[in-house]
Amino acid sequence: MARYVARRLIQSLLVLVVVLTLVFFAGRVIGNPAALILGPEARAEDVKTLEERFGYDKPPLVQFGRYARGVVSGDFGNSWWQRRPALPMALERLPATLKLAAVTMLFALPLAMILGSLAAWKPGSLIDKGVNVISLTGASAVDFWIGLMLILFFAVQLRLLPTSGSGSLKFIILPALTLSLRPLGRVAQVTRSAMLDQLSKPYIKTARAKGYRERKIVLGQALKNAFIPIITLSGDEAISTLNGAVVVETVFAWPGLGLLIVSAVTNRDLPLIEALVFVVAIMIIVTNLLVDLTYSYLDPKVRYG
Repeated sequence: MARYVARRLIQSLLVLVVVLTLVFFAGRVIGNPAALILGPEARAEDVKTLEERFGYDKPPLVQFGRYARGVVSGDFGNSWWQRRPALPMALERLPATLKLAAVTMLFALPLAMILGSLAAWKPGSLIDKGVNVISLTGASAVDFWIGLMLILFFAVQLRLLPTSGSGSLKFIILPALTLSLRPLGRVAQVTRSAMLDQLSKPYIKTARAKGYRERKIVLGQALKNAFIPIITLSGDEAISTLNGAVVVETVFAWPGLGLLIVSAVTNRDLPLIEALVFVVAIMIIVTNLLVDLTYSYLDPKVRYG
């Protein structure tokens, strides 16, 4: 296990290096960073002054060497937009995004597994058809449209919840509900498929012949053995939730990484964009590693070479 974790960490480090390298060169290929920050109406002398100030007039390899040293030390430079160190700005927003993602997954995953198990338990029934409608609707939902509809109904019409912002628990309900529809739909579909496969296995027929309660068979045995594909998709959905937070946080003005990414792109803030990519990449790498390690806990037959 330790050797596997070490190998995965090395692989993850290589992926991180590639991603950050691509971000660096993409920021230089799309145009002069100094001209981007000053805008199309900037004077040539102002652009040249900014180039000299931040070293953008140096050869690309020299700039990349300085950029690499900054990444290693955690220094991405100051945000052009806020005039503050970029990485601390990104880290300040991280807890809000993690909170939103955690609430979303804690709501979506248990409900999806319950719905998927019920649908597999009674295939072809009204419950199964209802779960299929819910799962297909959730999987095909458009985040920003769902968010706007929820705001119109719960915040504007009923005035039960706030339209945007953060604070008490009621502020997180609408954005979490918006984000939860897609993982709810997809995980419910996979749970149903995996449960149908498990419920057709001989050990289920043996358990029923021995007189075990149906609830114990479905939840205690079949669902446990169906966890591998469910966990795999749940990890993907957790990552998608982090990515989808860009749209949802903008709709609900939730002060997380997603809203900061939109602001950084709008203000052409290259150092802040690079810092945000670094933080998001770390989050994705950690999530994938945790999912892989969960396999060995759920299935003792899984061994890492």
